[in-house]
Amino acid sequence: MAVVWLDDVRADDLDLVGGKGASLGELTGAGLPVPPGFVVTASTYRAFIEDAGIDDELFSAVEVDHEDSAALKEAHEAAHELIMGTPIPDDVREEILDAYRSIGEGDAFVAVRSSATAEDLPDASFAGQQETFLNVTEDELLERVKECWASLFSERAIYYRNRKGFPHDKVDIAVVVQQMVDAEKSGVMFTRHPSTGDMKVIIEAAWGLGEAVVSGTVSPDNYVVGREGGEVETATIADKKTMCVRDEETGETVMRDVPNDRRHDRVLTDSEVDRLLELGELVEDHYESPQDVEWAVYDGDVYMLQSRPITTISEDGGGESAGESKRSTEAGDDVIMRGLGASPGIASGRARTVTKLDHLDQVAEGDIIVTEMTMPDMVPAMKRAAGIVTDEGGMTSHAAIVSRELGVPAVVGTGDATTTLDDGEIVTIDGDKGTIREGEEPEEKQRQPVEEARPKTPVKPMTATEVKVNVSIPEAAERAAATGADGVGLLRIEHMVLTLGKTPERFIEQNGERAYVDEIVSGVREVAEEFYPRPVRVRTLDAPTDEFRQLEGGENEPREHNPMLGYRGIRRGLDNPNNFRLELQAFRRLFDMGYDNVEIMFPLVNDAEDVLRAKEHMIEAGIDPEKREWGVMIETPAAALGIEEMADAGIDFASFGTNDLTQYTLAVDRNNEHVANLYDELHPAVLKLIGDTVDACREVGVKTSICGQAGSKPKMVQFLVDKGVSSISANIDAVRDVQHEVKRVEQRLILDSVR
Repeated sequence: MAVVWLDDVRADDLDLVGGKGASLGELTGAGLPVPPGFVVTASTYRAFIEDAGIDDELFSAVEVDHEDSAALKEAHEAAHELIMGTPIPDDVREEILDAYRSIGEGDAFVAVRSSATAEDLPDASFAGQQETFLNVTEDELLERVKECWASLFSERAIYYRNRKGFPHDKVDIAVVVQQMVDAEKSGVMFTRHPSTGDMKVIIEAAWGLGEAVVSGTVSPDNYVVGREGGEVETATIADKKTMCVRDEETGETVMRDVPNDRRHDRVLTDSEVDRLLELGELVEDHYESPQDVEWAVYDGDVYMLQSRPITTISEDGGGESAGESKRSTEAGDDVIMRGLGASPGIASGRARTVTKLDHLDQVAEGDIIVTEMTMPDMVPAMKRAAGIVTDEGGMTSHAAIVSRELGVPAVVGTGDATTTLDDGEIVTIDGDKGTIREGEEPEEKQRQPVEEARPKTPVKPMTATEVKVNVSIPEAAERAAATGADGVGLLRIEHMVLTLGKTPERFIEQNGERAYVDEIVSGVREVAEEFYPRPVRVRTLDAPTDEFRQLEGGENEPREHNPMLGYRGIRRGLDNPNNFRLELQAFRRLFDMGYDNVEIMFPLVNDAEDVLRAKEHMIEAGIDPEKREWGVMIETPAAALGIEEMADAGIDFASFGTNDLTQYTLAVDRNNEHVANLYDELHPAVLKLIGDTVDACREVGVKTSICGQAGSKPKMVQFLVDKGVSSISANIDAVRDVQHEVKRVEQRLILDSVR
């Protein structure tokens, strides 16, 4: 089938309907007010390019240097021409049109939104990269669907995927078609403060359709609402010059001037704020994480148009209300103008006014981009820039979200920065307070993205229990090291392999074994160098078959009903010793290069036989298990129950992977909405397995650690320290909190022993 209805879609259908479609289906299933609609599936897009034979040419066209603006433009144009010039098969056309006709009688207006399979994810927003079309009718529906497909290869999408390490041929795109809400007012809501994570709801609202808010075309009203009392703490009423509406004659989406008597009016009533707060709490409770929600009001009813995880919450920062934008001339006041702090940090540089996209090439490393509105096409230049200042837009605009992901300070909604600031003038922007000041800030006061990860308290808590950090990608090494952690408790190899865009077998076939080993050495070395001499515990390859199947060469991967229970971890390494041997060669080279802080960790072991076989391969690769630190992941009940035999096999440490251990102990798939509520890392059965393993390891001198997400939870920290765990590995943003919690528990244990 080419289409599926939102009523039938849930969160685990990501590969079928993309991030936006999965979110809307999940919201629909939860009974939240979502306009009806359907999704043209991602597999329909994939079949379209493959059956037409344009897939190879398409992916080849976008393999360019993403820092080369001209090359990006050429790649986008070539991809767009390929897709738009290829007809949709007749059977697919009819199925899409039949579904459209079911939404409403006559020429119903619908919204057509792209929904890529790698967007709105917990660790990356991919915000604003693909197309959205409003007020679409039957005559133009099919062309708009193809435009959405083609937008998978926009300049900003190509750039962002390259930077994030997502292979182009791995990402598919679905298209959501929904009944259009002819909004009288609309906007965006963050259920937590997007920079600080404070328990405050941030709502931005404007007249008309929401595209003006999320694109940054209009400076919206900004409401800060306390979560506990529901009181509006501040309401900043903006000068709303324009609004996005449907033209009554043509049906097209157009920009209109807001009538003078409404430009300075408050958009939301108290009852509408209350309703948004209620819906925000419902959606956050449903997803169990802070959410970024697009909403609209029509005929007194509030509708939810989209919800995505907030991926950019940092430890401090936060915007203040925008004030007057006129240049300050008061004596002793170096603040030129104010806006909304959209992305935290302080940066100085030359103001570079950008009024056309062609001007982006003039932005040099360390400049401050000054523009009318933050547009997603600016992302390549934003990476070069030290900061961003805009006339229009709010702190919830898509491009502002991307600024936060890039760690680039941003101040938006200043009103007239492009005419007030002189091109080439040196200024300092404060993305926390929302100010632009004259002159250059001393370098020590400027705050870079890495600095945001450094602990804000001056003294690291001294603990007997080591507190380490989890690292997913080598690019995060500098930021992770800045936390002051005692080392890396988990560095995953699979990211280094998956970003090659090819299965190991295909990559080796095309590039040779040496190149494969080089890739692993390069990634691990980047982290080991940053942390030296602190230990870096590296896990050998542990990617399920469904992830490999998305890569070039993945057609030979087995199809498994539940890949998490299948051909992965050490069982794959032992079954395919050639690739496993190359991984161990990479470790051997790292040791030979002097990186004696690297430790080897084998995933998904079940028993001592797995351990002994892995040990034999280490010896064959020239790695002395008596001289090097090595150990295993405890992710299955079998491994926990067999820990004594594995200790006899010679392991130096055992590290708990609580995500898998909990799922396998409780028979709960945490991604299955029917049973996800039963997932509990603190379940007595899980704690008993962990506690008994720690006890057994302490008796024989084997170190224990935890590297799953549960290691950042205070109750788990208390339990582990009580049991005598050797180390706890936390996420980057949780290291200092875990250090303090460990210290508190250790002090309590000392006091209890002397009382």
